[in-house]
Order: sequence, then C-alpha cells, then structure tokens
Amino acid sequence: MADESSAQAFLPPRWLLTDLHDRLLDAYGPQRWWPADTRLEIIVGAVLTQNTAWGNVERALNNIRREKALSLSRLLQLPHEALAGLLRPAGYFNVKARRLINLLTAVRRCGGLRAMDAMETVELRARLLAVNGVGPETADDILLYAFERPVFVIDAYTRRLFARLGLASGDEAYDELRIGVETALPGEVGWYQEFHALVVAHGKQRCRPKPACPGCPILAACGFQGAVSG
Repeated sequence: MADESSAQAFLPPRWLLTDLHDRLLDAYGPQRWWPADTRLEIIVGAVLTQNTAWGNVERALNNIRREKALSLSRLLQLPHEALAGLLRPAGYFNVKARRLINLLTAVRRCGGLRAMDAMETVELRARLLAVNGVGPETADDILLYAFERPVFVIDAYTRRLFARLGLASGDEAYDELRIGVETALPGEVGWYQEFHALVVAHGKQRCRPKPACPGCPILAACGFQGAVSG
C-alpha cells in the first residue's frame, strides 16, 4: 500500500528499523499478536481497545462469550442496550456499541468476512474507513491482524518512539508514518505484526510519557535521554 504516498517525507532506513526490531525482540521476546482466536474476535477487539487497556477489553469479550454472542448474526441481533451492557468494562460502552454495530453491519453488507477477505487491500481499507467510528488505526489493526494484509499500524506508542529516536517530529500525518514504514520494509506482514506488538510492549514498560530510561534496550540510539537525565 506504500504507493499511496505522493510527497514522502518520513522514510526511515531499513537497517535502523530491523535493528530496532531485533533489540526489542531480544528485550521482550516474541509477542505473537493479536491476542484473539478468531477473525471476528480481532475485529471486535479492535473497536473495544480504543481508549482503554487490553485487560478491560478481555472482560468485555468474556461477557460476550458468556452470552454465546460472539458471532456476526448474534451480535447484530442484540438490542443496543444489551450490547452496551456487555461492553461496559471497556469504557465508553454506548459509543463503542454504536461503532461496533456500524462496523458489523458493514461486514454483513459486504457479504461477510470471507467476501471481505477476497477484496484487494486498498478497497478493503477504504470500506473500513467509510464506517462511522472507524479511524485509520482501528482499520489498520483489522487489516494487519484479522486479514493479514501488509499494512503497518501507527499508534501513540509508535509515534512517541519514532519522535524520541529522532526519526519523526511527532506531528506527521498518520498515513505519512505508515507509508514510510511500508516503503522501508514492503510487504512484511509477519514483521509488521511483531514489530508493532514489540513497540507497544516497549511503550507500556519503558517508553511511557514519563520514560523509564535506565536499562532501556535502545537507550544508546535515543535522542530523548538527555531531556530526562539533564
């Protein structure tokens, strides 16, 4: 999908990204994301994980499982109030219930998950982004993990890390950062999945808004260390 770029400014060196991946892998081990069993579960989780921790998503998913509602038809049959109640642990449950119904309705209109899987990546991404409440990060989570398409996910952890490493300013457009990674390492689905998961692990454990720099596996390459040590 990297050919969407017209004026490419962010283009990190391939060697730097692979070195960063390897250092994070040595530090945190394989992440093997996404933590879900089915394609539908990944899609539901991608909506629920907006603005909350994964543990809260798991509690909401467990509510759905207990109701034996983790299927496209069953979820679409639930009244809004009932679905929102199941999603309560994930926060913003009324908003997320609406967004989830919007997305699952779009899946049904497309002919189901198999029909969507047969679409070209550009078309599938456009269909996802056309759903009210689905932004680029959620769409790309679904593309990368549910449909295994070569689309890299840019989240707050990735943006922060790239800025602290001096690779980006931090205010680039979402697609500029995404396309930059895809251009440097085109078509690497498994690599995208693992690298994104490793960046999230690093962002949670060390590269937080107030970072824990001592012992950081990539400290030597980080331009932010002076700001916290000086």
